Amino acid sequence: MTVDVPSAVVKSQLLAALPPDLLARLLPRTRPVSLTMRDSLMVPDGPVEAAYFVESGWVSLVASLEDGTQAEVGLIGREGMVGLPLLTGADTAFVDAFVQADGSARRMEARVFRTALEEEPAFRSLLFRYLEAMLSQITQTAACNGRHDLEQRLARWLLMAHDRAEGDEVQITQEFLALMLCVYRPSVSIAAGTLQRAGMIRYGRGHMTIVDRPGLEATACDCYRVVKARFERLLGG
Repeated sequence: MTVDVPSAVVKSQLLAALPPDLLARLLPRTRPVSLTMRDSLMVPDGPVEAAYFVESGWVSLVASLEDGTQAEVGLIGREGMVGLPLLTGADTAFVDAFVQADGSARRMEARVFRTALEEEPAFRSLLFRYLEAMLSQITQTAACNGRHDLEQRLARWLLMAHDRAEGDEVQITQEFLALMLCVYRPSVSIAAGTLQRAGMIRYGRGHMTIVDRPGLEATACDCYRVVKARFERLLGG
């Protein structure tokens, strides 16, 4: 007899969105893993060995260019999963996926994941909606990076990180934030200084603290709101 697992005890919002009976069948096919900052979960052209349903912390999807420069193209927290190439039938990754904030996840091996997709239509349907939501985030990020000023983009990124953080502090260096926003560090220092003087954030070595979230929301470009609305429309929550 299968015992339903209450969705309230599942930290992954994506898994918690499944019907209780389906969740009870799938959860034993996963195992808990820790996510440590800078852990690599996927690498370009490397095999995708598992799907990770994030429970806490967050993971960055990072694209690399021939000259060695990198830029973040997606951010995944407890609302999502790492390993979407498996959903489309691909065996290898196109981008890096590495942990940006310590946390935890449920790992499902690639073979088990593919079997679950075949056996459970509701699981497959949910993940395709999540795929569409992530494509929206990636698409909007590309448009945002090309059109909006750095202060708006920094506010947008901090709001996304804050949504996925356990509290108001975001662990991030300015060097790494420059990589995430595809700019040079001095530019990030200027933009962060502007937000700090306005009382929206407080930053020190290796971390930023969100002090005035409404202020950040007013400063951020509309990209944050439209992507958030898209996720809610497709996945609820």
